[in-house]
Amino acid sequence: MRDDDEQVKRPVHHEVGQPLDTLSVDEIDHRIALLNAEIRRLEAARTAKQDALGAADAFFKR
Repeated sequence: MRDDDEQVKRPVHHEVGQPLDTLSVDEIDHRIALLNAEIRRLEAARTAKQDALGAADAFFKR
């Protein structure tokens, strides 16, 4: 067995509230990047829904 096969494989996702004390600085940086990308995705979804609701309100108002 090779040495790199024996290394602990850590998940590439992040669970809110999980312990952070075992993560390296690079792993924390990676998780911050993942969470920032998810925030941008959520904000885009919110904007799209708000736009759709605004269009529907404008269409159905007399």
